[in-house]
Amino acid sequence: MAKASLPQSEGALLDNVLSELARKHDASEISGWETGFTNLSRALDGIRSGLYLLIGAPAIGKTSFARQLLDQVARHNHVPGIFFSFAETREELRIRTLARLSGLDQREIRRGSAYLLHWYGVPRLPGGEPSDLPPSWEKLKSVAAQARNWLDGIYLFECASDITIHQIEAQIAELRTRSQSEQMMIIIDDCQRLDGGDHVGDTRLQIIAEQLQQTVRKLNLPVLAVWPDLASGSGALAQSWGEKVASPDVVLVMERDATRIKAMNELGQATILHVVKNRGGEKGRLAYDFVPAFAAFTETP
Repeated sequence: MAKASLPQSEGALLDNVLSELARKHDASEISGWETGFTNLSRALDGIRSGLYLLIGAPAIGKTSFARQLLDQVARHNHVPGIFFSFAETREELRIRTLARLSGLDQREIRRGSAYLLHWYGVPRLPGGEPSDLPPSWEKLKSVAAQARNWLDGIYLFECASDITIHQIEAQIAELRTRSQSEQMMIIIDDCQRLDGGDHVGDTRLQIIAEQLQQTVRKLNLPVLAVWPDLASGSGALAQSWGEKVASPDVVLVMERDATRIKAMNELGQATILHVVKNRGGEKGRLAYDFVPAFAAFTETP
């Protein structure tokens, strides 16, 4: 039987450790994955393995932000991504991406789905001719074709109401094998619908967050879980979310920006993303403009 190798001391490994850190520093200004949002990447030091909790009031744009973040991580870092949805259909999630990429109103794209959208922007006509499509459909098909490369790494799942965290883990493991990639970004929208027993409120949040943190440790992946804030309020209340639950590595709280909202036009919303907990970097406030019609978030100075 071969002898087990003796462990090396930290001093003996120091040169190798420093060389690896130097290599990473040369590769990027952040240690994690690029988010596609410059200020967010800087604040978080990029996306790394860990539990990220995104909290916000209903209809504030949490799902659109999560979908955009997943798309941008996949696009910038060439890694697969999985979006688990309890409320939105695959078609609705696809339309959000197409609206953002094309600059076409979601309603216009949705009306076009009378032709039956068949995979990102490629229409299947029931008895009609391609010439029947409005010109905007050519734009839609064009941006869809340009995005196909990174969309090949995106997977959308509609979750049944009784799905368990173990079933989600099994799905992730299967897609790891299929994609031949150990690294991927995971989104779980409306994560309050996971099994938290009969508990409600902060207790339910703590139980589900701990389950998700165990999943993160087991799989060594970044998981962004979206949680609704049904009693949203001021920025001071946003800060309190950082103390409500211990498990997440990062807590992000989204709310409308009352100081900028008057300057926005009727199509847009002024939004703040509070980084209220961050084990790997800075805390602070990040400003965004959100246009619901295009499901698009843009960072502002």
